[in-house]
Amino acid sequence: MSAQDFNKLAVLFPDEVVTHSFVQDIALPGVDGAPSAGTFALITLDNGLDHRRPTTLGPNTLVELGTVLEAQRERAARGEIVGVGVTGKPFFLAAGADLSAVKSLKDPEAALWMAQLGHDVYSTLNALGVPSFVFINGVALGGGLEIALNANYRTVSTGAGALALPEAFLGLVPGWGGVYLLPRLIGPSNAVTVMIESSLSNNRTLSGPAAYKLGIADALFEPADFLEQSLIWAARVLAGAESVSRPNAVSEPLSEENSAAWDAAVVRAKAFVEAKTSNAAPAPAKVIELLEKGKHFTKAESFAAEDAALAELMGTPQFRDTVYAFLDLVQKRAKKPAGAPDPKLARPVTKVGVVGAGLMAGQFALLFARQLKVPVVMTDIDQERVDKGVAYVHGEVDKLLAKGRISQDAANRTKALVTGSASKEAFFDADFVIEAVFEELSVKKAVFAQVEAVVSPECILATNTSSLSVTAMAADLLHPERLVGFHFFNPVALMPLLEIVRAPKTDDAVLATAFATAKALRKSAVLVKDAAAFVVNRVLLRLMAEVSKAFDEGTDAHTADTALRPMGLPMTPFTLLAMVGIPVAQHVTESLHAAFGDRFHVSANQQALIDAGIKALWVKNEDGSLAIPAQTLALLSFGNSPSSGDELLRKTQDALAEEIGLMLAEGVVAGPEDIDLCMILGAGWPMHLGGITPYLDRVGASQRVNGKPFHPVV
Repeated sequence: MSAQDFNKLAVLFPDEVVTHSFVQDIALPGVDGAPSAGTFALITLDNGLDHRRPTTLGPNTLVELGTVLEAQRERAARGEIVGVGVTGKPFFLAAGADLSAVKSLKDPEAALWMAQLGHDVYSTLNALGVPSFVFINGVALGGGLEIALNANYRTVSTGAGALALPEAFLGLVPGWGGVYLLPRLIGPSNAVTVMIESSLSNNRTLSGPAAYKLGIADALFEPADFLEQSLIWAARVLAGAESVSRPNAVSEPLSEENSAAWDAAVVRAKAFVEAKTSNAAPAPAKVIELLEKGKHFTKAESFAAEDAALAELMGTPQFRDTVYAFLDLVQKRAKKPAGAPDPKLARPVTKVGVVGAGLMAGQFALLFARQLKVPVVMTDIDQERVDKGVAYVHGEVDKLLAKGRISQDAANRTKALVTGSASKEAFFDADFVIEAVFEELSVKKAVFAQVEAVVSPECILATNTSSLSVTAMAADLLHPERLVGFHFFNPVALMPLLEIVRAPKTDDAVLATAFATAKALRKSAVLVKDAAAFVVNRVLLRLMAEVSKAFDEGTDAHTADTALRPMGLPMTPFTLLAMVGIPVAQHVTESLHAAFGDRFHVSANQQALIDAGIKALWVKNEDGSLAIPAQTLALLSFGNSPSSGDELLRKTQDALAEEIGLMLAEGVVAGPEDIDLCMILGAGWPMHLGGITPYLDRVGASQRVNGKPFHPVV
């Protein structure tokens, strides 16, 4: 087919921001003293917007690119060009399909056209009659990376920071050739890492060097002269002076060894998806199905299967929910936090103080030093603890260096920024001081009194409390307006959410600085009211309270732990309990019980485990199965009102709908979208469920409990 045949699809999107395909003829340099290697057609993808606005691939964009490629194919047939290359505007090759366009495709036939259009255009790139190249100069996500996969050769910039096939995360499949091409290019095991494991691990991406190491690209060049070096390399390839080695590639027909590796990769992918999503999300399963069947597919057969899979998934409610979660929340609302003051009010932060030198304090110090690149000083009650804390930070920097995540120069600079002192006098010139001390109100109040005595009146004080009252913490300060909640999630480096807590007297300049600092730390901040446990912990502890209550009432442990599997949560309740720590969970639940009453069940069985020094309910047997030891079981007591799995799931759904309804009535956040965003970024709430409030609407819990849905029915 011709790209023009898809104008029937393109006309449905008159408002698309088109990424244009600009063609430039370049005389390739000669090789080893020879004259020019010939004329090379370079296509640059550019949407004409500033360099912060990514290029995307909508129907009109693809039709234009396909038409341009077809013209180059005709030129190649006439002998006018020796090769074709594709690159992007600064910092972007392409950020994938235009999701706002894709989500609007209600007609199954139009969805199929969208899938077929991508394959048609990209197949032209692979069959021009002359070699094709893609020069990956920046972001290449989804369909953007698949442009490169469909070319004959690829280069990548060391400065390219986001290469990925995130479709399983977004509710789709890498359906423009990715499922077929990637495992054959870099091996099935590596392909599972990219398409499944990285995608479902908070949409983890590859750097340019990492992509090169896997074999996605054939050559790696520095950003300063990336295009120039890529063209020189292309000239050498065309002249036969440069050989391309692809050690991870799988040739066909598959050898016995490669066939076994393919099967093993599929088994690993299935186990990962089961552990990550409880098989509740359709897209990852579809990726695995295509990979498994694709082992024996021809390219045409695989492309046809990808078309069918894409068209099917585009029509699912899970895809629409994912687009809401990813596009409307993570990509849009997170960048413009509701209720945040004018950013112009923010004050500069040139030095940071961290009270404490334990594990959490060390994570703070490392994050602030790496991202803000300002001095960070840690304090504790004695020099031994301080030295241990600073040594931890320096050790973590050494690990990053050993893994190639940072350069030696960056490692040296980061270490130099982090120092320690046994005296809080070291904070005298700090602009921002955050505490990481024991979760006890009296302890935190004492710490802030000591800090306030030495810092300037303009210095901002931040608490990382997960459940205590910021208002109470500020009550005895000389300047209560300077205190703000700055609640991170563990592990600090990886979890993207920051709950910023405004107490009644927190002023706008302090709040604006907190939001500006969060942005500089590359975190997504949500403004929350000073209410017990704020958002994420309040929702999670209500969920945990329902499960622990059912367990105490006589529900067997397996049923209690697996009843919520349809939610597709990243871990089961008892696994989460073990990770958080039973004493910590019990302490926070007691605080919530004190604030909100019996909605938050305080478990006598958990207290029995704490009293006995037992850290987890389960132990793992030699065969990998989980069991409760007899001596642990002997400590516990149970009622005679067990729940079935379905009953516990419904009780939990209703409890969550009730708690979120109360939170919104209390004004804890601006709207249900903020609770959705907090749960996605702070608790790993599954993208395919679209956010916790749409999920509760969909299962009827919000209507049952509150008499109305959280979101208007469209």
